[in-house]
Amino acid sequence: MADNREDVAARSRAREAATVAGPPRIAALTPEAYPQEILALTAKIDIAAGIEPDPTRVASDWLATVMRHPKLFAPHSELAVVLMSGGLLSDRDRELAVLRTGWLCQAPYEWSAHVELGHRIAGLTAQEVEWVTIGSAAPGWGAHDRAVLRAVEEFLADAMISDATWAVLAKTWDDARFLELPILVGQYLGVAFLQNSLRIPLAPGYQGLFAR
Repeated sequence: MADNREDVAARSRAREAATVAGPPRIAALTPEAYPQEILALTAKIDIAAGIEPDPTRVASDWLATVMRHPKLFAPHSELAVVLMSGGLLSDRDRELAVLRTGWLCQAPYEWSAHVELGHRIAGLTAQEVEWVTIGSAAPGWGAHDRAVLRAVEEFLADAMISDATWAVLAKTWDDARFLELPILVGQYLGVAFLQNSLRIPLAPGYQGLFAR
């Protein structure tokens, strides 16, 4: 049975109070302090997200915080770019997997960012985003979408995909896509852990866990 929506809203408010209501635990770098050797990566990130690069734009607090560790920022961001723009999973499969990861982690920043991306890049509807909060048990999914969501649920519950879920995905996926999915989920688990723990404030326009 789906959770009562009022209960979900109350939990979301409590979660946001703990993760994004601030203050941040590590301050974001100011633009004059951005490491020059990694600025080019921000343009790649914009392109992967379908945004026109703008060298004069101030980086998000999220990126400007991770920039404090340039040796980490570079490979972390390069992997994100590969998964977003060079991966083999469809935009829909990728965003469903990331959204389910973000919701299960109760990660307001990640969730809100990928609701926007899911609408803009993957064509997800507000109703489908709502179903993601319920997960694979929501009645509206087709078999493939349900299996993508269930795979994420199985990763977080049992650290592996079940035989039944694998069999459904294998009807349309090749080996490379099966290799990509756990890397994708692992990447965005790490993002959720960081954003929640650092208390990265929501970017302007983001609605946190209430985004649909």
